[in-house]
Amino acid sequence: MGEVRKLQKKLRQIENLEIKISLSPEERIKISRKAELRSRLAELQLQLSGPQQTRGTVGDGKKEKMKRQVEEAPGALPSQTPPASKMPKGEERPRAQTTPSPAARPAAETGRGREKPPPAEVSGKAEFASLKASWEKSRFRLRLLEGHNDIVTCVAAVDNLVVSGSRDTTVKVWHVPTATEQKNLGGHTGGVTCLSAPPPEYCKRLARSLDLSDKERFILSGSADCYVKIWALNIGQCVKSIYTFNAVTALCFVPEGDGYIVTGSDGGKVQAWSWHTFDNCQSINAHREAVTSIQSQGPLAFSGSAEGGVSVWENRCSDRDPLRLLHHWSGQVTGCGGGPGGRLTLSPRGDRVFLAYGQAWLKILHWRTGTTSRLTNHSSIAGVTDCVHQPGGLLIGSCYDLANGESSLNLFSLPQCRYLASLTWPDAPRILCFAAWATGSGDHRWVTGGRGLIVWEQLPSSGKQRGDVTVKSDSRLDSCTLESEEETEDDEETDDYEDDDDVDVNNGEADGRCEGAEAAGLGAWLRCVLQ
Repeated sequence: MGEVRKLQKKLRQIENLEIKISLSPEERIKISRKAELRSRLAELQLQLSGPQQTRGTVGDGKKEKMKRQVEEAPGALPSQTPPASKMPKGEERPRAQTTPSPAARPAAETGRGREKPPPAEVSGKAEFASLKASWEKSRFRLRLLEGHNDIVTCVAAVDNLVVSGSRDTTVKVWHVPTATEQKNLGGHTGGVTCLSAPPPEYCKRLARSLDLSDKERFILSGSADCYVKIWALNIGQCVKSIYTFNAVTALCFVPEGDGYIVTGSDGGKVQAWSWHTFDNCQSINAHREAVTSIQSQGPLAFSGSAEGGVSVWENRCSDRDPLRLLHHWSGQVTGCGGGPGGRLTLSPRGDRVFLAYGQAWLKILHWRTGTTSRLTNHSSIAGVTDCVHQPGGLLIGSCYDLANGESSLNLFSLPQCRYLASLTWPDAPRILCFAAWATGSGDHRWVTGGRGLIVWEQLPSSGKQRGDVTVKSDSRLDSCTLESEEETEDDEETDDYEDDDDVDVNNGEADGRCEGAEAAGLGAWLRCVLQ
């Protein structure tokens, strides 16, 4: 298991090198070893899995197919009873139905000694089964939006427009129905790291103060050049620039009172800015490492950092110091992090915050009490979760397999967090960011960014059009449930180890840092490439 973890770390480091803007000859040599390391990792996983291989494990195709057929056949358990021709004389074949098996017993015990489940429980199970079946039959049309010449780091949806930010320093506006680039907003001198769209009522206030149309919509962009820029989408111009003195790594708009922009920096600082005057209202040294995610929920704002800490802020609608810290939970409490340079993304819902931090599972933090639980998001320990999102009653986690480079989206129902289905397609790129909205008919429209910018449009359930997405069900995720931290004491994987010659891709650098920055963890691109 130790070598597996080393290989996983090396593959993570190589993935981070691949998304750098420029590569040195030494880095190109390291990247050239990715296929070799993946092959070795797959071999080790095969050895560890032994005879109990399941889907997704490399092995002999015909044998695996036969094995899956046996595993998936209901009730097809290996028989321990010899054939009738080999039964010793005088012995009778045991009766299989004499005593129900533990799995079958609850179904049989409906009348005696067991109460019938309440109607609400039956209704809930039927509703979930129907929802799961509908997603397993769902279809999506994919459209690639081509225009950026570097990694897409952030996306947002505004009406029928998609807005994307990239390390190429541009913000682009796309018209979704025609999948065409509408605006190219150039003005940042560093990579764009984050976007946020203010609600329409706050856009109207700003539009009136600028003598623009009431229908004007705005988008906020943050960049490594230390600027937050406010763009008017219809006219395609920057109407305001805010210099923050620090590289901006996260931001969100808090729609309370006159409105506030909350930003996070690469040094761990959280700042609040007035939407009315654009003055700095507050600066707080909130985290030890870079702030990698900020999200709002009503008057609350949630910030997550590279070291795995999460802070919860209340907006007091004040001209000075509007943010009041309600709770702060360190990486030791959240179970996230794993060293400086990591990347934590979060998505709040009520009293829970869903956390993605580059492992094969999602963490769920109950932010009022500090208790945590875990939700499996990948059937292999080589899985990586880069982002998490909640469109409507769904929880969606991105999934990337370090061992084979496959990417997908996993869907869970809310609030129970029960697995529904996985969506993927051939040569799917790694997904680093996600945005969603609904069409007029109630169908889903999503946009994913990372190595590619892709719009997902849900197709009607009836019709002859064929979808581009493959919908599959991972039986190992299907059987997973929420686990408390007490049940998963050994879950946390750490990348802290000494390199050895077998898997060295850092030319003997024991700390595994990329040039000039710390790169332990999946989010090193926030610190070592946006320069």
